[in-house]
Amino acid sequence: MFGEDAFTDVEEPYGLLTATTTRERIHDIIEALQADQEMQFNFLTTMCGIHYPDHEGKELGMIYHLHSLVHNVRLRLKIFFPIADPVVPTLTDIYATANWMEREAYDFFGIIFPGHPNLIRILNVEDMDYHPMRKEYPLEDGTREDKTDLFFGR
Repeated sequence: MFGEDAFTDVEEPYGLLTATTTRERIHDIIEALQADQEMQFNFLTTMCGIHYPDHEGKELGMIYHLHSLVHNVRLRLKIFFPIADPVVPTLTDIYATANWMEREAYDFFGIIFPGHPNLIRILNVEDMDYHPMRKEYPLEDGTREDKTDLFFGR
């Protein structure tokens, strides 16, 4: 339906068909899957941002979970892109539920969705100048002395 070069890393972990594509093609692919009368991927279960700081040129990504309620089939699509260019097409014109999920990805990962009707922070304060889910910060405060490694399995 989309050509042989549309997907890479096609696998089925835990029975969930998973494929990777590009951000240039993601909107057209999801639009076609939603509109296809045979497959009927009519529900966007979730979409979320991810951050892999060690993957040079593909530090940020988005994961999309589509569900065909008619056939009870699920599909996971992934895209990756550089942290220096965190721009992904909006899906709000296809699925209304993408609105809040895109705002969350913007808020926590700094991913920008051109064409989104109201791309503002959803949970954090507007004047934050960072994105808290990026793995750019230590998990713990290294200066704390009130923690004993014994209690934390170290």
